[in-house]
Amino acid sequence: MTERKNVSLIAFVGLSGTGRSVATAYLADQGIPKVSFAEVVRNALDAEDLAPTVENERLVREKLRLSPAGDLVANEIIDQINGLINSGQHKIAIDGLGSWDTYKRLRHEFSGSMIVVALVARRHIRHRRMAERPTVPMTSSQTDQRDYDMIETMGKGGVIAMADYFIIDNGSVEQLCSQIDKLRLEIEF
Repeated sequence: MTERKNVSLIAFVGLSGTGRSVATAYLADQGIPKVSFAEVVRNALDAEDLAPTVENERLVREKLRLSPAGDLVANEIIDQINGLINSGQHKIAIDGLGSWDTYKRLRHEFSGSMIVVALVARRHIRHRRMAERPTVPMTSSQTDQRDYDMIETMGKGGVIAMADYFIIDNGSVEQLCSQIDKLRLEIEF
C-alpha cells in the first residue's frame, strides 16, 4: 500500500463517450501527468500486432483484465503511478478505473490519496461522440454492447455509483473543462 500525504490522484470514470479522455488530457495540458487504462490496452494491441478494432480491443481488454495472473492492466497502472510518485509527482490524473476489483485495489493501494469523479452524459450524446471519434469509431450498437460489457463483466456500474463527485458532461469541451476547474478548486487538486 502506498500512503503518502502529499500525493493526490484524481480518477475519471464513466461509460464510453462521457469525456474521461478529454478530462485527463485537459489536466495533462496543465502539466499534471496522466495514466490511462485504455492506453495500456492500446499498447497491448500494438505489441500483439492487432488492428485497433472494437472487437480486438474487447478481446485484449478482457484477456489482460481476466488473466489468471491477475488484472494485468491494473498492475501496469499501479506501476506507472508509483513510478510517477517516485519521480516526484504529487498530482496524477487517471483515465478510467476498469473493473470493480481494480477500483477496490486502487482505493487500498493509494488509501486516502484518490478521488473518483464520475462523468455522465446522455446516452444519445455518448453515442454521437463515439461515432465521431477519430480512432476506432463505434456504432450505437457497438457502444451499447461495450456498455453492457463494462457493466456486466467489469462491474463498472459500481465504480460509477461509488464516485466521490459527479460531473454531467452533455455540453462542449469548454464546458467540461470549466466544471473540472471548479471541482479542482473545491477539492484543492
